[in-house]
Amino acid sequence: MYQLVLTTCPDEIVAKSIAQHLVTENLAACVNIVPNITSVYCWQGELHCDNEVQLLIKTDEKKFGMLNDRINQLHPYDVVEVIALNIQQGDKHYLNWITNSLK
Repeated sequence: MYQLVLTTCPDEIVAKSIAQHLVTENLAACVNIVPNITSVYCWQGELHCDNEVQLLIKTDEKKFGMLNDRINQLHPYDVVEVIALNIQQGDKHYLNWITNSLK
């Protein structure tokens, strides 16, 4: 099963570093970096409203454990958002490309 994994980063430098590691280590086929998102959340009893960078990571569920561990190793946050969504359908050529990229 293919997955879209979501995580946020504090800035583009961290986002690019994580993305490059995941792709070069064959944990992700592709990572889209979406700048300038706003996250509203409570942390340690305080309301926060921060600018962040969203990563959209395309991978396979077999790689999720290693990918999750690697994101946590590279990430500066104490608690890292890592959410995997199963891809129900997709273009067969693109999905085949994901498979070949993860070898």
